[in-house]
Amino acid sequence: MATQENGEVKQQTTSPQAVVFIGAVEAKYRQIKEHAETYPYVWASYSVVYGGLALWTTYRWRKLRKTEDRVRALQERLRKHYAAEERTSVSTSSATPVQKVPPPSADKTPK
Repeated sequence: MATQENGEVKQQTTSPQAVVFIGAVEAKYRQIKEHAETYPYVWASYSVVYGGLALWTTYRWRKLRKTEDRVRALQERLRKHYAAEERTSVSTSSATPVQKVPPPSADKTPK
């Protein structure tokens, strides 16, 4: 029973630094609340400006993510296409030899 009472006493007592910190936070909250009640149009403009900025940022972020998803899907389709093309070229090249033709720029003489 004595240990239970000691535990309760320890929980109720707080350090002086914590009391000072909590008091400072409460004072700052009261100061902000009074300011908001005194100047509501200022706080409304903050809400409009920062809310608009948040909406725009969210819109751009989502648009970027959608674009990245589309690019990834196209890259995957292209990768699959080239893999299939390479498989068919390997199977046809083993059946019939293909003669390599030099590019047309090799035919031209340098000036």
